[in-house]
Amino acid sequence: MTEESSLTAAESQRFTLRKSAKLRHRTLVNDLFRKGKSVYAGPLRVTFRTLSAEELAASFRTGVPDLTGPVQMMITVPKKKRRHAVDRVLMRRRIREAFRLQWHVLRRQIADDPEVRTLSLGFVYLLSENIPQAEVSEAMAQALAKIRKKLGAPVEGAANV
Repeated sequence: MTEESSLTAAESQRFTLRKSAKLRHRTLVNDLFRKGKSVYAGPLRVTFRTLSAEELAASFRTGVPDLTGPVQMMITVPKKKRRHAVDRVLMRRRIREAFRLQWHVLRRQIADDPEVRTLSLGFVYLLSENIPQAEVSEAMAQALAKIRKKLGAPVEGAANV
């Protein structure tokens, strides 16, 4: 057996974010911020909400859209905190990249839970200055560990959460 063939599934999977991972329906976004729970991790406030298949179907008049994935996310960088568009876009890209590299564990947890059809996440950047990618990744890891803990999963390697 070669070293390449001994890769685990997590190491060999592609870390992509598809269109189905975007939270873009108004009813889901409004309900997320109205009924969701929040966790804080560094410069990020993450609001999350789980929906069963029945709750998701009740959110739409004509049925659930095709591209509704098991984990959906949106990122908000307030104009009041970051006045220049280039700074807002930079922070959105950094947050999205940190999420892209770390969301596979959360996606697996949602897939294994028969009661949860989808998990909606809303990331809000709270600082008034840009921070490096390493700090964003660390904050994202802490936030996702806190969410997994609140959803009832054992969290591996999360210290002081």
